[in-house]
Amino acid sequence: MKLDRRQFNKAIGSIAFAGLAASMAGCSPSVAREKLQAYGPLIKDPDGLLDLPQGFSYKVISKLGDKMSDGWTVPDRADGMGCFALSGSEVALVRNHELKIGHTGEGAFGETIPEGVEVYDTNDDGEIMAGGTTTIVYDVMSGERVREYVSLAGTIRNCSGGVTPWGSWLTCEEDVTNAGDGAHRDHGYVFEVPADAGGVVNPVPLKEMGRFNHEAAAVDPRTGIVYLTEDRDNSLFYRFIPKVKGKLAEGGKLQALVLKKAKGMETHNWNDKNLTVGVWEASEWVDLDNPESPEDDLRYRGQEKGAATFARGEGIHWGDGELYFCCTSGGAEGYGQIMRYKPSEHEGESGEADNPGQLQLFLESRTSEEFNFGDNLTVAPNGHLIVCEDQYSLVVDNHLRGVTPEGKLYDFAKLQSQTELAGACFSPDGSTLFVNVYSPAKTLAITGPWVDFKNA
Repeated sequence: MKLDRRQFNKAIGSIAFAGLAASMAGCSPSVAREKLQAYGPLIKDPDGLLDLPQGFSYKVISKLGDKMSDGWTVPDRADGMGCFALSGSEVALVRNHELKIGHTGEGAFGETIPEGVEVYDTNDDGEIMAGGTTTIVYDVMSGERVREYVSLAGTIRNCSGGVTPWGSWLTCEEDVTNAGDGAHRDHGYVFEVPADAGGVVNPVPLKEMGRFNHEAAAVDPRTGIVYLTEDRDNSLFYRFIPKVKGKLAEGGKLQALVLKKAKGMETHNWNDKNLTVGVWEASEWVDLDNPESPEDDLRYRGQEKGAATFARGEGIHWGDGELYFCCTSGGAEGYGQIMRYKPSEHEGESGEADNPGQLQLFLESRTSEEFNFGDNLTVAPNGHLIVCEDQYSLVVDNHLRGVTPEGKLYDFAKLQSQTELAGACFSPDGSTLFVNVYSPAKTLAITGPWVDFKNA
């Protein structure tokens, strides 16, 4: 993720405030919520990677430079990831690699395109764009990696994405490079990767889902509507209503969310407290034409129609009849928010106006110790959120934070490495939490006594 001026200033300000606080004991602008005991205190990892509660352990199942089953090597910058059931106890993990134009040569293939492989784009020198996805097939019973291969190639900055009910991963480009600016094709699209692809898929951009700084996606299994986040300080919250449920390549309609309370509302609460934690706000949606947006102006055109803006919409995940998404730098203190959206019973249909979908500010962090720059998130089998932090500071202190359905917080893990955690997702049987260490890339499988949670 990029560091903008607001975030940099907050990072520097945090360091200055820490020194001031040391000389002014007891003086603090806000008090952190008391955290749950949850699974108990974190135990320092003797291997210097990930601290976990007593009884939990991790296994590195893939890492940068490993040779994969297809003969190529695991790329760096492992970001968003989804988990899918295959046969027996095997699962497929489709994993993004957030590699940019300047990272050519760092992708799985190096600089040349293997014969017979379909790639989306190359640079001016004919070298393959380094972004894309790799897939890990893993056996949760034996704890062994079965195979691993490249599944999408030639894209840029595959940041996060989302799983579909029909067994595919929607991988999102967080980059809007135009053809001619070091690339041969436009970027900023969503691509679909079947979980059981077995090799590199034909890269088809889903253009009607919009061309913008995509972050993540979530699909309502009831309607097939896809909800999309955008990583900008003035981002919109989008939905894509497909013409045919489960057939995204056949096109559909792109819309942006409007809060009925006030058109064009800023939800970040930086200056004006427009949203209150726990309060539901009725919504409506406005159509967005020309979704390919050659001028990268979808968010501006949406705002002109009254769309609400969000502070860097990032990870999004479907729960039980509703979804959650992070706004990384939202909140009065700028430490992050989590939004919650409950669709209408008539979502995307004519009766929606009489019974509209509802948006709620579910959580707003008041201190860095509570929750700091939440990014990717997942909904655990017990209904809790597991959120990956991607904070900006000179000394990185990223955690996996847990959030109960009541909005209570706890620490589940702490990363000792100076990078971010990303791509958290559970195996379908709930036994294993998978997560990526961004760089140097590693994918971890975490197991332990999940049922031992203490709600006190």
